[in-house]
Amino acid sequence: MLLWNGKLVQEEDVRISYNDRGYYFGDGIYEVFRLYQGVIFEKEAHLDRLYRSLDEIKIQLHWSREQLSSQIDELAAAFGDQDGILYLQFTRGEAKRAHVFPEHVEAVMLGYCEPLSRPTATLTNGIAVITLEDIRWLRCNIKSLNLLANTLAKQEAAEAGAHEAILIRRNDVVTECTSSNLLIVKDGTIYTHPNGNLILDGITKQVVHRLANQLNISYVEQAFSREQLLEADEVFLTSTTQEATAIITIDGKPVGNGTPGHIVRQLQAAYVEAVEQLLADAGRSVSSL
Repeated sequence: MLLWNGKLVQEEDVRISYNDRGYYFGDGIYEVFRLYQGVIFEKEAHLDRLYRSLDEIKIQLHWSREQLSSQIDELAAAFGDQDGILYLQFTRGEAKRAHVFPEHVEAVMLGYCEPLSRPTATLTNGIAVITLEDIRWLRCNIKSLNLLANTLAKQEAAEAGAHEAILIRRNDVVTECTSSNLLIVKDGTIYTHPNGNLILDGITKQVVHRLANQLNISYVEQAFSREQLLEADEVFLTSTTQEATAIITIDGKPVGNGTPGHIVRQLQAAYVEAVEQLLADAGRSVSSL
């Protein structure tokens, strides 16, 4: 089942117009929710970010937040008790191609679920990444459909045999990765780029911040350089689909001793406990995590 303009429909019932502004301008936003056994993790935080993105590009919905939340629940229920993602997208609507916003146009909604297991292998073993120049636009805080720069960087990483690319601005400031936030550990303190227009305010990064506070791990939002990145004791990324994943090599050189570090291991364990609590509250089994 798909969520199409507020209703659950079969895939064959969805028809996207060539005049949709998402098609020819990328004029829209999206959000990805994580499902554990069909239960939405951090639902309200994702909805908060979705509405911030909508506000930033001036798209207004004719559904209330309560209606949208209920529709998302219906889509997740139709998906069943599986691990996966729930993808939700809004474009400004259908209109003849013109740069200026059209009048009297309604936003187009599309939502669907896909199975996705927890990435246990990379969570256990860590990943390799490369560094690339951050040449994206200056509104990275908007979760927009304009992801070509991210896609090109991700492809370059894949062609280099890496899992991700760390992006660095020309002023030598490390920002984030192509589809995840970036954090480093130095002398027991976590550092990550402050929220703002240069990075996306990651929901999983918010969760990690909360977990770090619970674990009495110092957490500082402060920009850092490439040199500080390479001298870090631990480096890890966070995202909805990758949770908290250790980075063990950067540009072929090991981070620390080349294995996931103590801090990220604590955060991973605390993250699993948070998911288990979510599932317990929803009456689900936690044995499969």
